[in-house]
Amino acid sequence: MFKQRVLSGMRPSGKLHLGNLVGALDNWKKLQEDYECFFFAADWHALTTEYNSPEGIQESIKEMMIDWLSVGLSPEKSVLFVQSRIKEHAELHLLLSMITPLPWLERVPTYKEQQQELATHDLSTYGFLGYPLLQTADIIIYKAHKVPVGIDQVPHVELSREIARRFNFFYAPVFPLPEPMLTEVPRLLGIDGRKMSKSYDNAIYISDPPQEIRQKVSQMFTDPNRIKRSDPGNPDICNVFSFHRVYSSPETMAQVNVDCRRAAIGCVEDKKNLAENIVAYLAPIHEERTRLVKNPQIIEEVVENGCQKARGVATQTMEEVRRAMKIS
Repeated sequence: MFKQRVLSGMRPSGKLHLGNLVGALDNWKKLQEDYECFFFAADWHALTTEYNSPEGIQESIKEMMIDWLSVGLSPEKSVLFVQSRIKEHAELHLLLSMITPLPWLERVPTYKEQQQELATHDLSTYGFLGYPLLQTADIIIYKAHKVPVGIDQVPHVELSREIARRFNFFYAPVFPLPEPMLTEVPRLLGIDGRKMSKSYDNAIYISDPPQEIRQKVSQMFTDPNRIKRSDPGNPDICNVFSFHRVYSSPETMAQVNVDCRRAAIGCVEDKKNLAENIVAYLAPIHEERTRLVKNPQIIEEVVENGCQKARGVATQTMEEVRRAMKIS
């Protein structure tokens, strides 16, 4: 039976945290049951901002692949590969750059936003300006029908559609137009209430051992208006409660909601309970992770097989591209 193709990638920038788990990996795990999925480590994309310190990227790829497999991404159901091992991405990126108007890249909303966010980095490079074009090559070289993204990434997929349409108009209808796939995902903030991020040192990582999880959860910000144990709380503005929504049972979540509002439970006790729920949730993931760390050859075999499958598709697409452009 025909399955639509899904493609998504993730930058290898260090250990993955619970925000990555609920924001992407849990969704990818579901998608692989109903779609033909291609998931890749976007190491060339990592270079757009980390070009001056690339030495950690390879180790980050290994750690990321271990996390992917340990949470349930399956090489039998999905193609798991590394972007830079498929050189056809670079060739298609180059060819697309010949037909892409410069203003199309300059108007991507995240271009100026990330320049402001990463003010300590010199991002006045073509690589940074052109990364949505490389992203387009990543997507359309596999003729992906769907691209799972957050709302902030929708303009990137729209750009990919425009570039694919422009190529098809100039040469031949080689590429289907990819569609963004928006999914509702829980938003988990860091333990300090800011965006969960390695750079903020506020993340709970998938690989964190139980004692470290308990320690981090104990430091979580709660309802800022609840000063004393006897003060009623408001779960709607409490970061701890947002984690209960993901890692606690519906019954526990309902009970916490009631007890917090009437001050029947304190924040210290509540965080202890939450920590144990997170530890229990991650236990099978940690077990699989330990097995993979002890058998690193499994990771390389998965990546090599995935790259072979991805290369087969990318090679065929590039033959069509060269034929359409009459440069073969």
